Formats: sequence, C-alpha cells, structure tokens
Amino acid sequence: MPDSTEAKRNIEKAVAQVFDREMAQVREALVEQLLQHLPEAIEDAAPAGNTADLVKAVSAIHASSTQREILRTLLDNSARYCGRTALFVVKNGAATGWQSRGFSAGDDDPVKDFPLEIRNGLAERAMQSRMPFAGPTKDMDSEFNARFGASASDDVMVLPLVLKEKVAALLYADAGQGREFDSDALELLVLSTSAWLEVTSLRKQSGPAQESAPAERTDPAPRAKAAAAVSDPFAGHAPSHSMRAPEPVAPNVPAQAPDGGPVSAVGSGEDSDVHRKAQRFARLLVDEIKLYNQAKVTDGRKHKDLYDRLKDDIEKSRATYHKRYGNTAAGSVDYFSQELVRSLAEDDASIMGANFRR
Repeated sequence: MPDSTEAKRNIEKAVAQVFDREMAQVREALVEQLLQHLPEAIEDAAPAGNTADLVKAVSAIHASSTQREILRTLLDNSARYCGRTALFVVKNGAATGWQSRGFSAGDDDPVKDFPLEIRNGLAERAMQSRMPFAGPTKDMDSEFNARFGASASDDVMVLPLVLKEKVAALLYADAGQGREFDSDALELLVLSTSAWLEVTSLRKQSGPAQESAPAERTDPAPRAKAAAAVSDPFAGHAPSHSMRAPEPVAPNVPAQAPDGGPVSAVGSGEDSDVHRKAQRFARLLVDEIKLYNQAKVTDGRKHKDLYDRLKDDIEKSRATYHKRYGNTAAGSVDYFSQELVRSLAEDDASIMGANFRR
C-alpha cells in the first residue's frame, strides 16, 4: 500500500504548481479587466496620465505576493492620492494603528498602535455600512485629531477594507498640509486590495503545508483554525495596549441548501472543508462582478433587472464555479447562486429579475 504521507506530499506539490500557473493568469486578468472597467467617474475627473498611474498602482498591488506586502503597497500607492494615510487593524471590536504614510519623516511610525475610536463619527459609519465615508475633521476621533492635527482642507475619509464579509481594517486619508485627495482613486485601490487579498488567501489555504510557520506543521489543531490564521493579514499584529482575547474559531460551518436551510448530510470533515472553500470561492467571484460593474449593479438594483445587465459576467463566473466545485462534495449546493442573491441582490431575489435562474 503506498505511503499516504508521501502521496499527500506529491499531491500538495502538484496543486502548488497548478496554483502558481493560475495565479499569474488571474493577476493578468484582473489588471486587464481594470483597464476595461475603470469607473467613469475617475476617467472624467482625472487627466489621462492620472488614470494610467492608477492602473500602475493597482498592478503593483496585484503583483505583490504576500499579504503584508499587499497592504504596504496599498499604503504606498494611497499616499499618491492624498496627503496623509494610515491603516488601522480591526480586531475584537477595536481598531489600532498598523502603518501610516505622511504623518512623520522619522523612522518611527507615530500612528502604530494608536487606538482609534470607532464607536462614533466617520469610523463608525464605515464599520457599520462597510462603505467609505468622507466628512469634516470634527467627525473623526478627537484624540486622533489632538495627537496628529487636523487636515489643512478639513476634509477626511475613512475606507473599510472588507475580508470574508467583515471589516478587517480601516484606511484613513486626508489632505495633509494642503494636498487634495482623490476619493475615487482611494476607493478603487481599497476594493482592488480586498479582492486580491481574497485571491491570495484562497491560494494559501489550498497550497502546500510548507507555507505555514514551522511551529504549525505539527500542530494538530483543526484545519479551519489554520485557514483562519492564513486568511488574516494582521495575524501577527499585537498592539501594545490590551485587547480582548479572540473568540474561538468554529471548526465546522454547516452548509446551507439553496433555500437557506441546512444540507441534510454534509459528510466528513474533509467534505465540510470543501463546502467552506466553495462558499469562499463563490464570494470571490461575485465580489469581482461587483468590483468591475459598479454602475450596472446600482442600476440593476434600482430597476430590478440585475441578471439581464450582468448576464455575461454572471454566466462566465457560474461556469468557472461549477468547473471547480460542480463535481465535488459541494456540488449538491449552489453556493454561487446563493451568493448572487445575498450579495448582488442584497437578499432580495426579485432584484435579479424575471430571467434569473438558480
């Protein structure tokens, strides 16, 4: 009987090789779609050179290979469209400074570990709606304003970075000492970063074991716990001030049938893992549809004909989903259609229109 350990190692190596090839193609496809679907507001408001710079900025984000590198690239390029910018990690109901650009010329980052108030003002609105908000400086944390000073233009912006349907971080931006900020460009950079973090997260969860830290290789903890750690780009972030301990990660998430009820028999732990990955992949596909078709999504929700407006993109993504998961344990549940209704139609199937099929 073949050595199961050796067989597993060979399978992991083969999967890693396939993902390396596919990731290059995914990166190129995302950049190409960006070139074709840049929001009209950015193209109308900015000179042609600025649009080209924005494409380069998104390309730089998609060329980053690690989660931390992606986030640093986001900050570096966000600084081109504002005077000051900072990224705040959101964990266990609290937000703390991670890195910033434009706040200091010294070696020490003054925003690092700063506890940002997110229970009111712009930060609270961004947290609750998962949408960017702009407003006057007074709508920001008063302690933040006292420590770092107000923007010269008195305008600031807070943009949520959403991962796995939760706000993982907040990007703060202002004009600094006299420089205007481009809210459309910043929003596109954050959306692109969220999408690319999801792609790299899926890659790592499906990749070989050597991508984990050495101490984790022999850790018998549930696979879901390891996957959650890989998916968190701020897993190693430990602010100096105290925070509540994270709640335990549930090892199994029950799958749901198309009508929202539980699947009668999910099966083994491996089957449950396939169901979770299928759900995540469906979310990624739908997020990409939303990212590159924002105007169509808005109009489709208004006129209740989302499917007709997005038919080509939906059917291409549906084919991609079924090609990967149609013949797996998750094939009994159409997570892709569920995600279309949940995310695109905001849980109202009638918004998809009469021609939508599940």
